[in-house]
Amino acid sequence: MRAKNFNKGQSILEYAILVVVVVGALLAMQWYMKGVYQGRLRSASDDLGEQYSPTQAQSTSTTTSTSNTNEVTTGGANPITTSTFTQNQNRQDSENLQALPSTTDPR
Repeated sequence: MRAKNFNKGQSILEYAILVVVVVGALLAMQWYMKGVYQGRLRSASDDLGEQYSPTQAQSTSTTTSTSNTNEVTTGGANPITTSTFTQNQNRQDSENLQALPSTTDPR
């Protein structure tokens, strides 16, 4: 009779150890997965590049425009008239924004 109770206690102890091992594995996996998730989030944000900050921003833009026009007129007193117009335009802008000092409401 006594051996039967011992086997019952042994199986409960085995189940308890098994539950502790599974819970420990899940906790370790959660720690690992959190690191993986943070790494992927950081990598995705690095791929986006620098973000706009309303308190400090820098921007530079360059615009280049070239226009060529060839005009040929035939007929009349002068049989052929050729006109060529070329126009080049370059524009470069730069802007730096910095935060305004914060104001406190004295109310």
